[in-house]
Amino acid sequence: MRTGSPHSRRPGGINPRVNQTFSSPLNGDAGERAHDLYRLFCDGEFHITDARTAEMAKLVENAYRDVNIAFANELSVVASKLNVDVWELIDLANHHPRVNILQPGPGVGGHCIAVDPWFLVSAAPEETPLIRTAREVNDDKPEFVLNQVVPKAQRFKEPRVAVLGLAFKPDIDDLRESPAMYIAEPLADRLSEGTILAVEPNIDELPTSLADKGNVELTDLETAVQTADIVLLLVDHSEFKNYDQRRLQSTIVYDTRGTWRTLL
Repeated sequence: MRTGSPHSRRPGGINPRVNQTFSSPLNGDAGERAHDLYRLFCDGEFHITDARTAEMAKLVENAYRDVNIAFANELSVVASKLNVDVWELIDLANHHPRVNILQPGPGVGGHCIAVDPWFLVSAAPEETPLIRTAREVNDDKPEFVLNQVVPKAQRFKEPRVAVLGLAFKPDIDDLRESPAMYIAEPLADRLSEGTILAVEPNIDELPTSLADKGNVELTDLETAVQTADIVLLLVDHSEFKNYDQRRLQSTIVYDTRGTWRTLL
């Protein structure tokens, strides 16, 4: 028996209620036999199709999400230029029954959403301008964040910037393709006379790309927040969301997630 199943497992947790798409390219009952196996531990729906469609479905899922995130991220750039609160803007727009704009952030990371759309673009470059542009919008967002934060930090002689979060999504330790890393690394270079206080509660040591900088320290949330000139929130970890915002009133805060929007 040979069959394929593009995975739908969410990093950071295993959800048994997932949709599985099976392919059976070599014989007629491979998909059914795979279904019998997977139903032992998955209670989601099962769909049997050919290998090409199954694999493309996985790519399309992530490209769809990437495009929608890109719209939100582009809105945040436009709103910043026009001096509009993007969080309030999206909240108001989402009151329309057929509108469901996602929340913006510092970019898109991970080994799925940030990667899979490029397979579609590579396979059909002339037919995928929207997918390509969405990827470029999301890839450009870290630079936008840097351009907002660096000038503020340079007002200090030896700036101390707390970078909250390095993972590509909340409450995990996975740093792959993380926009937070794409911000923290050049931030350390551009503020070479300063100190970057990295807070990532899910890791025990800095990745080499940051440890080798010489001006990046891995520290705890309280120490970073209370000793920093600027607090840059990049990942909405539970620990950060639960932090007493009143302790940040006298600190310059740049929140890319809208977690502490009451401070902005």
